[in-house]
Amino acid sequence: MPEQPTTPEVHRLKANSVGLVGVVFMAVATAAPITAMTGNLPIAVGAGNGTGAPAGYLFATLVLTVFSVGYVAMAKRITAAGAFYGYISHGLGRIAGMASGMLAVLAYVVFEASIVGVFAYFAKTTVHDQLGTDLPWILYAAAMLAVTAVLSHFDINLTAKALGVMLIAEIAVLFAVATAVLLHGGGPDGIPVEPINPVNAFTGTSAGLGLFFAFWSWVGFESTAMYGEESRNPKKVIPRATLISVVGVGLFYIYVSWMTIAGNGLSGSVKVSQSTSPLDLFFDPAHSFIGAWAVDAFQWLLITGSFACGMAFHQCASRYLYAIGREGFLHRGLGRTHPAHGSPYIASYVQSAIAVTLVAAFWLTGQDPYIHLYTLLAILGTMAILIVQTLCSFAVIGYFRRNHPEDRHWFTTFLAPLLGGIGMIAVVVLLVINMDTAAGTAADSLFFKAIPWIVGLVFFGGLGLGLYLRAKQPARYEIIGRIVLEDAAERATDTDTDSATSTGTEPSSATV
Repeated sequence: MPEQPTTPEVHRLKANSVGLVGVVFMAVATAAPITAMTGNLPIAVGAGNGTGAPAGYLFATLVLTVFSVGYVAMAKRITAAGAFYGYISHGLGRIAGMASGMLAVLAYVVFEASIVGVFAYFAKTTVHDQLGTDLPWILYAAAMLAVTAVLSHFDINLTAKALGVMLIAEIAVLFAVATAVLLHGGGPDGIPVEPINPVNAFTGTSAGLGLFFAFWSWVGFESTAMYGEESRNPKKVIPRATLISVVGVGLFYIYVSWMTIAGNGLSGSVKVSQSTSPLDLFFDPAHSFIGAWAVDAFQWLLITGSFACGMAFHQCASRYLYAIGREGFLHRGLGRTHPAHGSPYIASYVQSAIAVTLVAAFWLTGQDPYIHLYTLLAILGTMAILIVQTLCSFAVIGYFRRNHPEDRHWFTTFLAPLLGGIGMIAVVVLLVINMDTAAGTAADSLFFKAIPWIVGLVFFGGLGLGLYLRAKQPARYEIIGRIVLEDAAERATDTDTDSATSTGTEPSSATV
C-alpha cells in the first residue's frame, strides 16, 4: 500500500506568553539600533552615500514597509514558529519551502555567533578603556553564550522583559544625543536638510554600499512572525508588531543619523567616518552636547545592546530548529518543548552548541572577534535571509492567488508584495556587488570566498531534499511547512479562553 500522509504529535510552544510590546521588543532587539547605527552609519557616511545616509534610511524604510504589507497579509492567515518556512511552503510549494527553511536556519544560527563577536569586541575595549583591565575576548564571548543559554531555557516572557530593559536603555542614549543636537541647533552647519533629501540617497562615493548598509540595519525585523504561536491574539499582534517595528525603527534611524551628521557638520562627518576612530561620529556629539559621562554610558550600552541582539537571534534560531524538528526533517527531539516553561529548550541547547562551536573555531584559528567573527558571519547570514525575504514576497502573491478570494486585494496581496520582492532582489544585488567592501580586511579570507558557495549549497540541498521526499517519502513531504497553529482563530477572538489554547507539551495535530 502507498505510504499515507500522517501528522506527528506536536509539542506546542507556550501560548499567550508575550503581548504586542514583548514581540516588538524581540524584533527591534534583533535589529539592534545601537549596533546598527554605530556599526553601519560610519561606513555609509565614509564610503557609501556620504551625508545622504539618512536619505538612504528613508528609502529603505519605504521599501521595507511595502514588503511588510504582503508579509502582514500572510501573518493574518498563517501562524507558525517557522515563519518564512511556513509562508513560502504555502505560497510557492513545499520544495521551495524546504529550501527556504534551510536557508533561514542557516541565517539565524550564524547570526548569534556573529553578534557574540561584536559583543566581545565592545566588552573587551570598554573594560580596558574604562577599568584598565585587559582580558581575552573569548572570556566575554563565553559569558554571553552561557547567560543566553540559561535565559532561553525559560518562558519567552523572561527574555522579552530582559530585552525590554536593555533595548529601552540603548534607544534612550541614541535619542538623547540626537535630541541634544537638535535642541542646540546642530553643529558647524546648523541643521542641514541635505541629509534627508531623497535624491541624496543615490549620491556619494558608492550609493550602492550606503543603501546596502541601510537595509542591513533592519535584519531581524521579520522575526515577529516567529512568536505568533506564543503571542496573545496572534492575528492582530503579529501584523501590528511587524509594521511598528519597520516604521518605528525606520523613523528612529532617520532621526538619529540626521542629527548625528548635523552634530558633526557635513564635512566633519565624512572626515570622522573615514578616520581610524569612526565611533567618534557618535562619541564627539555626545561629549559636546551632553558631557563626558554620556560617552561612558554610550560605551557600556554598546555592550548591552549587542547582548540583547544576540539573545534575540538565539530565540529566532531556536524556533526555526524547533519548527523543522517537529516536522521530522531533523531529529524530532528538536521539536520538544519544556514541560513547565513551554520553551523549545532542546532546540535552544542545540543552538547554543552551534554558537559555541562557531565562536571557538574563530578563536582557535586566531581570528579577530570584530573583523572576522562578526563581519563574515553577518554577511553570510544576511545573504541567506535576504534571499528568503525575496521568495517570501512572491509567496504572498502565490498564496492569495489560490486561497482566500475574500482577502485578495490589488495592492496588499499583489502589488505591494511584487514591489517588495523586486526591492529585495535589488538589495541582494547590492550585497553581491559590495561584498568585498562590506567585509573590509576580512575579504581576503578563505571563509569570505566560500560564503556564496555555502548559501548555494544549503539552498540547493534543501531543493534536493524536498524532491527526494516527494518521490520517496510522500508522508513526510506532505507536512513540509504545514504544522501551523490551529487555534489561532479562536485566540484571535477570545484570548481569555483557556480551552482555546494549546500550551506546554500538549500534543496537537497540524493543519495539513
